Amino acid sequence: MNIYVANLGYGTSESQVRDAFAAYGEVTSVKLITDQVSGRPKGFGFVEMPNTSEAETAIEELNNSRLDSQVIVVNEARPKPANSGFGSNRGGGGYSRSNDRRY
Repeated sequence: MNIYVANLGYGTSESQVRDAFAAYGEVTSVKLITDQVSGRPKGFGFVEMPNTSEAETAIEELNNSRLDSQVIVVNEARPKPANSGFGSNRGGGGYSRSNDRRY
């Protein structure tokens, strides 16, 4: 199960998040999201746990709990929309013969 974790402190490490979730079962991955330009943390991330019942217990126990002096928000991650990101139905410019007027 993919789990969304929000309101993380900017100094919180992936290992701290992994340790918190590992108390409830196996953790296969932890990914904290950073700004692509500055490289600074955005304060949220994702945890992957293969066992659904362990993941649900972790969500129940860790939601609104403290991690690294922050009260975190934990819930099941929603699927990423199919048309998110750059290059998807953005339309725009390009060359058009109608703009090529020669007199």
